Amino acid sequence: MIGRLFAKKSLGQNFLITPRVVEAIALAGDLHEGETAIEIGPGKGVLTRALLEKGARVKAIEKDDRLIPVLSEEFKKEIADGRLDLIHGDILEMDIDASVAAIEGTYKVIANIPYYITGALVRRFLSTDNKPSLMVLMVQKEVANRIIARDGKESILSLSVKAYAAPELVMNVSRGNFFPIPNVDSAVIKLSNIKNPFADSAQEERFFEMIKAGFAQKRKKLISNLGSVMPRAELEKRFADLGIGENARAEDIGLDLWLKLARA
Repeated sequence: MIGRLFAKKSLGQNFLITPRVVEAIALAGDLHEGETAIEIGPGKGVLTRALLEKGARVKAIEKDDRLIPVLSEEFKKEIADGRLDLIHGDILEMDIDASVAAIEGTYKVIANIPYYITGALVRRFLSTDNKPSLMVLMVQKEVANRIIARDGKESILSLSVKAYAAPELVMNVSRGNFFPIPNVDSAVIKLSNIKNPFADSAQEERFFEMIKAGFAQKRKKLISNLGSVMPRAELEKRFADLGIGENARAEDIGLDLWLKLARA
């Protein structure tokens, strides 16, 4: 409960309550005076406050209409000064390029996001034309480990992120740092060196088509899975050219080889 408002399970709301963790997220954003930070799901505004204190201009996007008046009152001065732009909306339904078009210079995405939108949110920002220069996100710990591929095994999620950015773990965050307490532990990740490695949209679409096909049946050999998108004879030649063994599975192939397969 925040004030008189209960967290909505349908919106994946678990509010961060530990100042030390809030400060660590803000510091990871490496914000400079006047730089723009986009925050998704500000809740009651504890991270919003920390970002403003770093000198950032903040665009806070909140879906829960109950929290808009709470935030409007809490940050009345910052809104009036033009340092905070409070937007009532659903980030997954917004046109990202249109939303960031008016931002001067680069921008960063720094947020404690609802975990159920992690994959969709990251993909939308990384694949948009006007990409952020940095993303710092609180995500489910298991998802963080998958993105970074700490076990050495790649996944659709890890490759989808690594194609555009270099992911790293900032810190693990236990469930007791939230209210209400979630059923899982969390982690803060940073996505830096954000870029577009594809020559055009067709190559980008080809890359995602191939990794989806490659992971369609994880226990099968990669060359068999990719048979749905490319003739076997051509695959055998490309595998030989790239030094990929015919017994390899999708999770064993690193980003560099996946990109070469798509570009070929």
